[in-house]
This record gives sequence, structure tokens and C-alpha cells, in this order.
Amino acid sequence: MEKFLREQIIDLVKSEVVPAVGCTEPIAVALCVAKAAEVLGTSPEQIDVLLSANILKNAMGVGIPGTGMIGLPIAVALGALIGKSVYGLEVLKDVTDEAVERGKAMIAANCIHIGLKENITEKLYIEVMVKAGADTAIAVISGGHQNFVKVKRNDTLLLEKKTEEGHEQECECSCLNMRMVYDFSMTAPLEEIVFIREAQQLNEKAAEESLKGNYGHLLGKTLSRPLGKGIFGDTIFAHIISATACACDARMAGATIPVMSNSGSGNQGICATLPVVKYAEENHNTDEELTRALMLSHLTAIYIKQSLGKLSALCGCVVASTGSACGITYLMGGGYDQVTYAVKNMVANLTGMICDGAKPSCALKLASGVSTAVLSAMLAVQRNCVTSVEGIIEDDVDRSIRNLTRIGKDAMDETDRCVLEIMTKKV
Repeated sequence: MEKFLREQIIDLVKSEVVPAVGCTEPIAVALCVAKAAEVLGTSPEQIDVLLSANILKNAMGVGIPGTGMIGLPIAVALGALIGKSVYGLEVLKDVTDEAVERGKAMIAANCIHIGLKENITEKLYIEVMVKAGADTAIAVISGGHQNFVKVKRNDTLLLEKKTEEGHEQECECSCLNMRMVYDFSMTAPLEEIVFIREAQQLNEKAAEESLKGNYGHLLGKTLSRPLGKGIFGDTIFAHIISATACACDARMAGATIPVMSNSGSGNQGICATLPVVKYAEENHNTDEELTRALMLSHLTAIYIKQSLGKLSALCGCVVASTGSACGITYLMGGGYDQVTYAVKNMVANLTGMICDGAKPSCALKLASGVSTAVLSAMLAVQRNCVTSVEGIIEDDVDRSIRNLTRIGKDAMDETDRCVLEIMTKKV
């Protein structure tokens, strides 16, 4: 593969695989508030936030790191009070107990207003207006969790990027296909891709830290206890599910533990990393094999998300666990053909899993995804694959992926609206 193309792919991966503290939707809102407050130059007296439905859905039921609280108001308050936009998706990493108390006071003062942005088709949209005295500042994120498209102070426009409504930020490397993903992961000089091991370091630490507390629904911890071992055994399979669920348990409960995200989602980063790492460790694969497997997993997820979009009605664990299925297949000794079989097996199984927001029970969905990834990889290395006469699978793996993303992006739009209506109208 030519160097200029490798460099484009590496830049893409580095832009999509980044550290994050907390669920990326409320954190992106906090980031947008932080930017607006910085531009305003003083503590806001009023904060108005307008969000796309998918941002609202994913931010409603998740814990905010370091606060012991759930939902958007405290994320907005802390973004204004202590957020630093230069930190990106770690915008709230300086949170303290004192800051949380100030945030609670801001919420009690009724100066934060959060609503749905009407008449937009963009699924990832955050608009913040802050006011203090006669001054106003506006910040808008659209198409990507850190993609500012507008920044304004009073009548002075500081930033404006034109984007076509309903379309995400154009990727610099939009020519990806599954063959290219595989070839890059297998042939790129090791020193060019070893950075992907940072995902292992962060996400393994998150899983380990989770065992020290009681987070979420304790799925990961339950699997490591006698009850879990009695049912699943002390196996590679159990260890993969437990580690993945542990990291998700902590993250969704609001632990101040950074994880490496993928395509704007910490859970997707966890799901694309830990199953591959745990399998490699227990299968005694080499460091190089693990590095290439992690790159294959993360880049597969990025490739699929290019046509699906950052946010959709389809649960992100479907995409990320498809990546991990590819990585595990390679670690099992599979080549390109077997990797494509793993993708088809995943698409045939998990298509249609809905996203009903970020929340502690996401650990259950990740467990479902990674368990299917292991099964799909096992079948794939034996050259067993769902065929083109079955359901939405086609002979061409890229067309099978397009069928998955077409369903998740287009056909499930009404499902997305129904899910949001149910979530916002619960008594």
C-alpha cells in the first residue's frame, strides 16, 4: 500500500480513536457549553441548549463522571463552570466536589434550559447559547462529537463551516473497503500502527478499575464471581465478556475513568478493544499479532460507521463487535476470506438491535455483541458462513455491510422516533 494512502488511514484512525471520560453525548454537550462560555469570557447567567433527538436520547440516562448524578443538566452546568474545550472529550476531567456543588446551585437557579432542535435531519447536533448581561455567545457542534461548525460572540462570527444538512463531516479517506481495511492492518509497518495499543492500555485499566467498585448493574463483576463462573466456567469466552462488561459498567455509571473511544463512542471503543485483547492474551498471540488485530478491529468499525453515521437507531455495539469479530478471527489464524465470513455472520445475526440511549444496561448489549463476535469468529475460521441465499447477506462483503447500514440509517428512522417518544413520555 502506498505511503500517502497509509498516512490518510492513520490520520483517520487517530481522529476517530481518542480518549474520552464519560458517555460521549453528554460530554459533547459539555464541550459545546465550555466553548460558548470561553467565548463569552465570563460565567453565564443563562444557558440555552438545543439538541437533535439522537443526542437527547443518548444523554438522558447516563451517569456524568465525578458527580454521582445522571443526565444533561449537571453536564451543562459543569461545562460552563470548569469545562475546558482544549481537553476535547475529556472536557470535564477537572471536576471536583466543589464544582459539583456549584453545578447543583446553577441547576437550582433555573438558568439552564434544554430542548429539542426542531426541523433538522442531522442526527448529531448541539447548539448552545450563553448570556451574561448584554453579551451573548453561541457554539454549534454538528456531524461529529468535536466538530464545531459555528462559534459567535455577539455580532462577531468567529467560526463558520458550511456542511450539508443531514450529512456528516466528510471523511478524508472515504475510499475504504473491507479489502483495504484488511490489507492496511496486515501490511502497514508496525511502528506506524503501534499507537493503537493505547486503546488496550486505557480500556484494560477501565475494566480493572471497575472491579474495585460497584458500578451499574454489575454485569462484569457478576460474571467474575462464583455464580458467573459456575454458569460460564473459567474460560476465554467468559473472560472476554466479563472484561468488556466491566469497562462498560463503570463508564455508564459515571466513573471518572478514561476509555479509548471509537467513532465518538466509548462503548464502541471498549467493544472493539477488549474482546481482541483478552483473546490474544489467553491464546498467547504475539505483540505484533495483537497490534494488527486491534487495528483491524478498530478500522473495521470506523469503516462501517462511515456509511452508518455517528449516531443511528442501530446500537453501536453491532458495529464495534463486528470489528472485534474480525480481530479475533485473525488471531485464530484466519485470513482475509475468513474475516469476511465473520463480518457476514455478524450482519446476519445482530442487525436490528436498537439503540435506546446510553445507560447502565448498555453492558448487556455489549455482552450480547461480543459473545456473538466470538461465535462468528469460530464459525469463520472453519469457513462456515451465512450465505447470500439467507436474509440480507450478499456474496460481496462490502454490499453486506451496506445492507446493514442502510437498515440502521434509513429503515430504522421510524424506530428511532418511536424509541425517543417512549423514552420522553414515560410516566
